[in-house]
Formats: sequence, C-alpha cells, structure tokens
Amino acid sequence: MTPRRLGFFTRLVRTEPAEDAATVYRQALEQIGLAERLGYDTAWVAQHHLDPGEGGLPSPFVFLAHAAARFPRIRFGTAIVTLALEDPIRVAEDAAVLDELAGGRLELGFGAGGSRHAFELFGVAGVDRQRVYADKLAKVGAALAGAPLVGERPLNPPAAGLRDRLWQATFSAGGAARAGRAGDGLLLSKAQPRDPAAPDATLWEIQQPLVDAYLDALPAGTAARIGASRGVFVADDHDEAIALAERGASRFLDQLGRNGGPEVASSVDEVLRDIYVGTPDEVVARLSEDSALRHATDFIVQAHPVDPGHAATLRSTELIATKVAPQLGWRPDERTTR
Repeated sequence: MTPRRLGFFTRLVRTEPAEDAATVYRQALEQIGLAERLGYDTAWVAQHHLDPGEGGLPSPFVFLAHAAARFPRIRFGTAIVTLALEDPIRVAEDAAVLDELAGGRLELGFGAGGSRHAFELFGVAGVDRQRVYADKLAKVGAALAGAPLVGERPLNPPAAGLRDRLWQATFSAGGAARAGRAGDGLLLSKAQPRDPAAPDATLWEIQQPLVDAYLDALPAGTAARIGASRGVFVADDHDEAIALAERGASRFLDQLGRNGGPEVASSVDEVLRDIYVGTPDEVVARLSEDSALRHATDFIVQAHPVDPGHAATLRSTELIATKVAPQLGWRPDERTTR
C-alpha cells in the first residue's frame, strides 16, 4: 500500500460528560492544526444530528469555513453530508462558497445513510433513501458542473473544479459502481455491515468487492480515487492503548442502539473488531494485511469509536504521521511541513 494522501478524520464526539460543544470544537481545531503541522494532506468531518455521542457537527460547512480561515494548507473534506436530508441546490451553494474561501481545498463527500432519528427529525422517515439520494446527487453534480438552474442562470458563485472533487460513500457494490460510472471518488467506511452467512469476514474482505466494482465501472482514462477510512488508535504503550480502546468501545455501545445506523455490535470485542489499536509496530502489522488499503489513494484515520480523549488523540495523530504511515509508504510533502 502506498497512499498518496494521509487524512485525519474527526467526528467531534464528546468524550466526557462535562464537555460542551465549544470545547469539542476547540479540541477538534487543535487536532486539525496538529495534523497540518505534521503534513497530513486532508482533514475530514462528518455530519450528524441530535446525538452528541454519535457526532457533534450538524453544520459541516460552517465549521470547515472557520477551519479553512485558520489553517492555510491542509485540504478539507466532508465524509459525509447526508444528502437525502438536504436541499441539493443549497448544498451546492454552500460548498461553492466554502471552496472559494478555502482556495479550492474542499473535497465534497456525500452519502445516503444517516441515523433513524435524523430522518425522523426532518420528517422523511420511511422514504426510499437510495432513490432520494440518487436524485439529489444528480442535482448537486449538475449545479457544480455549471448547468443552468433557472433560465440560463448557473450556480453563483461558480464552483470551478469542485465537480471533480466529489466523493460517494457506500456499503454496497452497486453504490460503488455508481460512484465509478460518475467518475467520483469512492469512500470506504471504517466499519461495514456483515453478511450473516459470513460473520467472521474481515473488513477488507467485505470491502474488496466494492473496490472491484468501482474500478470496473470507471470510465476509460479516469483516475481512481479511493478513500479508505479506518479506525486507528496508536499509543506508546500497548496496555494503555487497549485500556483506552475498551473504555471508548464500552461508551460507544451505550449509544449504538439509539442511533439507528448501520453499525451493529453487542460487545466491546465486536465494536473493536475492525479497529486498529496498539503500538505503532502493532498497528502497522495489522494495516499491512488490509488488502482494500492497497488500492487506496487516500488513507483516512479516525480515533472513533475509541475516542480516547483530547491528549491521547493528539499523541495518536502524531504517532500515525511519524511512525505508522511512513512504514506504509506515505511521505509528507516537504514543501508543506517546513
């Protein structure tokens, strides 16, 4: 595996009951700032509604606009905006404004999924998510490509180049093929629903058919873009890493049943089965087995669902950039780390 880019992903999750949103946002910005100094290529955020244990950011474009003003080099990505819950033209407008302010540094990721309570919140519970998503995705793509929206009037401001930086997240080979046919990037999740007939399949065994479907569907001459998100928590000491991981997994179990999302687990071991935890050498050994990562152009790391706290996340972010990713073939751009 030789990923061209290394990404840092924060879910902006509260790890202590006393933490308020301002604290979570401040800590996330500090983590992104460290990632920029260490040479990470991208910083990703996810959109979540209502449940702070699932994720604390309902308005990713607002947050990323603030981050872009503070950090001049690192690129910013959404993984994901739940497009089925949004007005596609407003999403295109917000993305175009953010990309303009950030100097063309936005990577725009979409998905159809989302928690049950989020769809209830917006009054669209029970809709055909995939149909609604496909319709809205087509409208966003057309707007970003400059198609007339009313009469002859296109999107304002125009989103020069942003259409070529779209990504689609999916759990299915059909969804991966759709992303490929569109020439979009493919976002692979850190966890994946399992077939009851193969409950012990590894994450990369489940995701390899998605990678194959995506690559087969890409138009001739279109460069592949595959972003593989992985739950990774690295510490200097093995026992410390395991203890913090188990604590975080236990906390995650408490809220997992409330969010109605696709992840299913009934024990701490099941929460952690797809998460890479340990010392740098231990994590490198496990990541080297991940065949889906061998196709990845973007290796995107997140501490969720371990969520070990701010200080431990900072240290993990540092160890990944200095001890883990280099052993997997990644090198920071020397021009951006001076």
